[in-house]
Amino acid sequence: MDFKSIERKWQKKWDETNLYKFDPEKIDKKRYILEMFSYPSGARLHVGHWYNYGLSDSYARFKRMQGDEVFQPMGFDAFGLPAENYAIKTGIHPKDSTLANIETMEHQLREMGATFDWDYELITCNSDYYKWTQWLFLKLLERGLAYRKNAPVNFCPNCNTVLANEQVIDGECERCSTTIEKKTLTQWFFKITDYAQELLDDIDGLDWPEKTKMMQKNWIGRSTGGEITFDVYDSSLSFTVFTTRADTLFGCSYVVLAPEHPMVQEVTTPDNIDEVTQYISDCTKATEIERQSTEREKTGVFTGSYAINPINGEKVPIWIADYVLVTYGTGAVMAVPAHDSRDFQFAAKFELPIKRVISGDGKQDDSLPFVEHGILTNSPGFDSLTTEQAKKAIIDKLKENNKGDFKTNFRLRDWLVSRQRYWGTPIPVIHCPECGAVPVPENDLPVLLPYEVDFSPKGTSPLATNEEFINTTCPKCGKPAKRDADTMDTFVCSSWYFLRYVDNKNDKEPFNKEIVDTMLPVDKYIGGPEHACMHLLYARFFTKALRDMGLLSFDEPFTSLVHQGIILGPDGNRMSKSRGNVISPDSYIKKYGSDVFRMYLGFGFAYIEGGAWNDDGIKAVHRFLERVVRIIERGASLTPSNYSKIKEKEKDLLYSRHYTIKSVTYDIDKFQFNTSIARLMELVNAMYKYLDSGEEINVSLFIETCKDLLKLMAPFTPHTCEELWQNMGNEYSIHNQPWPEFDESKLVKDTIELGVQINSKIRAHIEVASDLDDDKIKELALANEKIIEAIGEKTVRKVIVIKGRLVNIVIS
Repeated sequence: MDFKSIERKWQKKWDETNLYKFDPEKIDKKRYILEMFSYPSGARLHVGHWYNYGLSDSYARFKRMQGDEVFQPMGFDAFGLPAENYAIKTGIHPKDSTLANIETMEHQLREMGATFDWDYELITCNSDYYKWTQWLFLKLLERGLAYRKNAPVNFCPNCNTVLANEQVIDGECERCSTTIEKKTLTQWFFKITDYAQELLDDIDGLDWPEKTKMMQKNWIGRSTGGEITFDVYDSSLSFTVFTTRADTLFGCSYVVLAPEHPMVQEVTTPDNIDEVTQYISDCTKATEIERQSTEREKTGVFTGSYAINPINGEKVPIWIADYVLVTYGTGAVMAVPAHDSRDFQFAAKFELPIKRVISGDGKQDDSLPFVEHGILTNSPGFDSLTTEQAKKAIIDKLKENNKGDFKTNFRLRDWLVSRQRYWGTPIPVIHCPECGAVPVPENDLPVLLPYEVDFSPKGTSPLATNEEFINTTCPKCGKPAKRDADTMDTFVCSSWYFLRYVDNKNDKEPFNKEIVDTMLPVDKYIGGPEHACMHLLYARFFTKALRDMGLLSFDEPFTSLVHQGIILGPDGNRMSKSRGNVISPDSYIKKYGSDVFRMYLGFGFAYIEGGAWNDDGIKAVHRFLERVVRIIERGASLTPSNYSKIKEKEKDLLYSRHYTIKSVTYDIDKFQFNTSIARLMELVNAMYKYLDSGEEINVSLFIETCKDLLKLMAPFTPHTCEELWQNMGNEYSIHNQPWPEFDESKLVKDTIELGVQINSKIRAHIEVASDLDDDKIKELALANEKIIEAIGEKTVRKVIVIKGRLVNIVIS
């Protein structure tokens, strides 16, 4: 069979008959299946794209045949650095290259034969989409969830833009792996921290991979403790520290401010200012990862000032040290060197007091910090309390004097969304010398991204170079003003696209609440695990914020999540053009067709694990599909008879048929495509065995088995099965047929086959009655000719029967 030609034939037919169009009249049966937003890169689709989209489409086809009204849209996350960097390199405008790439990807995705409904397509760089991204920004601003402040930020010198904390991996840019620098800039933030507690609380109720849920929990990082106020000696100044170990407060012998702490300059005495200023400058050269390393030598300088320990009135010196980060807690810590390893190292180096206030079981080494829980000592009024008792008692005491309170703290920081790049959504704010930051009126949206811009990276926003764009008038006072020159993080675009899909042509609002509440949440979301603490977290925040604005009525965007594995290059590394290890599917599809290629991807890899690319098995899959064609052709040529006698071989076929239906149904639902296809191969073997038995066959049974085989294969080889279904004389389309159901009674076999081992190595197989007792099974195993020969003169020490599986004979 010419698989390639029948693919063109059926894709045309499906398109003409609107086979895969979502029917809003059947919304009560909807199943929203969504792959993570695709990015239109400069290259054609590689096997990794196929692996994601092709096999998730197989799952969607399966659910469609089970009776669901599947909604499976497709669109493009079209803003971002890759297109801009490509433009800088080649001179081709980002808009031109992006739209050309989208056209190529659309063509390739259609050739895949997927069930995407293109009526719902989205392209984020089109103004009819980013108008509503700007509108949502204004709604967040209106609600106090968007704000602008001067703050230390992560700056990538290679990408020439700031990055959110989530986009920094081990101190490097998640996109280009350049070491991040710290800069202090005025930027826009989204107040995701307002939802930290809810983001944490709700994650356990999601059907998500446990590893992904744990990564989000750790990133949000809830700590329960207390916030304690230290007054600066001989001053009206004070600062707070967050601690989970208030029980150690009597052991505080100094306090530390982060070099970036806003109070550093105020508490530094004139005699120490030069040394402190130099130290602050030196700290900008180290990454946060380096600063937090436990193996790095501790550094710091004394400010010259002292603070008052609020529990006992003792004066303690105020230091600055880079092992304290302004982005965590309050940017200040109470140092208890006897009970904290980092403080201990610092105190030992600078010869600061080390006071023990917690005792353990008496076995601890007094030359090392004791960081476990224990009993308080040297803590007047609190001695003999346990750590847990003292944590509460000491905070209660501080509360009486307004010097402390209980506090829950989070590692999560607000989402930095400003970007100093061109190819993104313009921020809809105007900066007026008189009125300050003024939101663009909603009726003036969208703020269009101009085409004529010098987008060569200079570390400043390219939009500032376009005079026509940047210069405007203030909506409040009418005086000359300037637009915000930054664009939004592209993760903003992908934080709500799943909502727009269901109402993508709405020009009055981003989406209709009634439609969104009916269609969402997404029932099955499929994509890579690398977005655990970025896109997935941001999308959850957006959903909760929009819920609180009354724009939708649900709490979570994606109720069930599956991560596909990564197809690596043949060298075992992630595919990239720079490594030269990208595998294109085009040559395989030209030779074998997309059905063979899709089935091979499903069979050759465990979907959630992936692996290094190897095409050794694709020929075998092609041969298997040809075997299917031949068995179906033979079945279609048979003439039904009045056969009625049930023979043993017929029972075997019935068992194989229903076992395959049961197994494939379970496995596809769990995205275990490789085992699904393995079961299909076993069924085909059973069908050939039955047909070639030389005995009279039940033609009706065989034809029904052929039909079930095609239905079970249809999600993996949709074009081939459509063709064979038609060739059997069935009505169009196989993809409208109900999914086969298994009969549990057909899975009870009169006889079973057991492997017989000798010293754990298979030597023979025996067939026994399924209800035969163990003693009889042992007799049959020992009477088998192959077993007798293998035992020879050896002595049988033990015979073990493992019910329904095997017999193990132990000899010596």
